[in-house]
Amino acid sequence: MPDQQQQIEAITGALAGDDRIRGLFLSGSHGNGRADNYSDLDFLIVSPEGASDAMAEIFREAVAGCGEIVLWRDRIVRPALINAITADWTRLDAVLLKPDQLGGQSRAALRALIDRDGILDSLPEGGGPARDMPPARLAYLIDEFIRVLGLLHLVAGRQEYLNGVTGWFLLRGQLIDLMVEETGAPDRGGALHLNRLISPAQQAELAALPLPAPELASLVAAHEAIAAAFLPRARALAAERGVPWPAAFEEATWQRLERAGLLRRP
Repeated sequence: MPDQQQQIEAITGALAGDDRIRGLFLSGSHGNGRADNYSDLDFLIVSPEGASDAMAEIFREAVAGCGEIVLWRDRIVRPALINAITADWTRLDAVLLKPDQLGGQSRAALRALIDRDGILDSLPEGGGPARDMPPARLAYLIDEFIRVLGLLHLVAGRQEYLNGVTGWFLLRGQLIDLMVEETGAPDRGGALHLNRLISPAQQAELAALPLPAPELASLVAAHEAIAAAFLPRARALAAERGVPWPAAFEEATWQRLERAGLLRRP
């Protein structure tokens, strides 16, 4: 396992001599104190140039000092984000921002490595409970679950059973999103921290869901089970948050599935 502290020190040392870099901070798990031996290294680099080619090259040279770069994604996923993996599978990410682009950052989420201008002290404290999912996002999540569930009639009609398995895993991801929202876990972090985001009871419920095989009876059973897990808790959360329930859409979906001889409303 790579020594994370040595790599943090190597990146810091490589960037410390460039006065254009006004701030270098650890974010993510290392920033909020929840890192473990499997955490990636998330950096926030603050300079007047922001996400420029020059700043990207400086970070690349620093990463190369930690080992051979085998993956380099330079501002592809997001305009200011760089992803890198070295030959020993150290994962290093950097967000490149200008000083006036720090809205949304907080002291609780960052650890200062270089801070020439007192940037950290100028940020709000943060670190409170996670904000609720916006109502529009919750409404979309519910609509999308019902839509993907309804596609089972197409899967059956076309005998697209492999696609049916893919669709079920989309539904499972939406159920996980809903469970995370139920717990209100702070500092949700990346996708590889599920154990700390949902309760043991929720984990057991997910583990007990029947996994679909690419044949119709298995797909029907798996879709029935996940609909029974998602819809009641989604209805309760929507009522709690004042999000209108898509009753007409749900009704039309159940009618279409029943006409196809597939699912009945649980």
